[in-house]
Amino acid sequence: MYPKLTIDIQKLKSNLDGVARITKDQGGCSLMIVTKGLCADPVMTEMVTRHPAVDFLADSRIKNIASYADSARKAGKQTLLLRLPMACEIEEVVKYADISFNSEPETLRLLDAEAAKQEATHKVVLMIDLGDLREGIFFENEQDIYDTAELILSLKNLELYGIAVNLTCYGAIIPKNDNLSQLGEWAEKIEKKFNIKLQMVSGGNSSSIYLIGKGELPEKINNLRLGEAFLLGNDTAYGSKLPGTTDDALILEAQIIELKEKPSLPIGEVGVDAFGQKPYYEDRGIIQRAIIGIGQQDTDIGSMEPLDGQVDILGASSDHMILDVSKCGKAYKVGDIVAFKVGYGGMLKTATSPYVEKAYR
Repeated sequence: MYPKLTIDIQKLKSNLDGVARITKDQGGCSLMIVTKGLCADPVMTEMVTRHPAVDFLADSRIKNIASYADSARKAGKQTLLLRLPMACEIEEVVKYADISFNSEPETLRLLDAEAAKQEATHKVVLMIDLGDLREGIFFENEQDIYDTAELILSLKNLELYGIAVNLTCYGAIIPKNDNLSQLGEWAEKIEKKFNIKLQMVSGGNSSSIYLIGKGELPEKINNLRLGEAFLLGNDTAYGSKLPGTTDDALILEAQIIELKEKPSLPIGEVGVDAFGQKPYYEDRGIIQRAIIGIGQQDTDIGSMEPLDGQVDILGASSDHMILDVSKCGKAYKVGDIVAFKVGYGGMLKTATSPYVEKAYR
C-alpha cells in the first residue's frame, strides 16, 4: 500500500556507527540517540537499544519512551525525556524516564512527590538558555540558576544529574565554542558552589556535532543528543553531510492517481489555498501534471527531494501533491510510483501519519 516510508535498517545502523565514531571516539562524549524523528519506531529503537555505543535513548514524548523503556533498561541504557514535563504526565515521567530536562521549580516539586510515591529517585538535568530562547533558565539570571540547583539538591527523591542547553531548534542560534564554553563554565560554578560532581554536561543536538571535527567542542561538554545526524546524516548547524553517513536511509514513495496535460497557471482570481496562504504560480505553459496520493497532512513538501531529478514538485493540498513530469525521461503513467528522499520535516510528518505505511529493508 502507498504512500509508504521505507526504512533501511542497515543504513541507519551504518549511520549510527558513523556518528558514534565522531561523538565517542573523537569527541569523548556519551551518546544520546533521540527517537522522536521516526516516532519511536519499534524496529529502529530495537536496533538502537542493541548498539553498544548508545548510552541513552531520548524522546520529547513520554508515550514514545514508554514503548521502549523496559527493553532499554534491560540493555543497560538510560531513558530521558527531552521536553520539559507537563504537570499532567508527572506519574508517567517518573515511571518511564530515568532522567528529565527541567527548569521550573513547581515541576521539580511535583516530580519529587511522585518519585516518593513510586519509591524511586528521578534524575534531573537543569536546562540553561544560552540565547536560543527556548527552554531553560536564562544564562544571565545567575541567582535563579543557583536557586534552582539548590532546590533540586534539597529534594530527597531527585538527583541533580547534570546541566544542558538547547540551541538551533527555535532561535536558530548555532553552537560555537564561545557559547558552549559558557555551559561548561556554569557546570564548574555549580560543582564548586555545591561541592558536587555533575554526571552530564549536554552540549546540544545534531547542530553541535560539527564542532568535534573542528576541534572546538569545549572540554567540559561530555554528552551530545543526536537525532537528525543519525537518521539523515546531517550536521544541522550548516547542513553538511557527516562522514560515514548517508541521507537515503529513509525513502518515501507515493502513487500517481492522475496524469494529464493542463495549464500551469490556475484560471480565475487567486485567493488563498487550503492552508490560508496565497500561492504563487510560474507560467510554464501546458505541462504534464501528475497528482500523487499524499499531501500536507502526511508530509512536508518543502523537505522532499524526488529521486528522479527531472520531477518537479509544484505544490500540495492536504491530500494531493502536484508534480510537473513534463521533462522526465521516464514516461510516467497512472499507478506508477514516485520516490523521494525526505528531510527533517518530511520525516517527522510521515513517521507520525497513520496514512503512511511503514516498511523495512
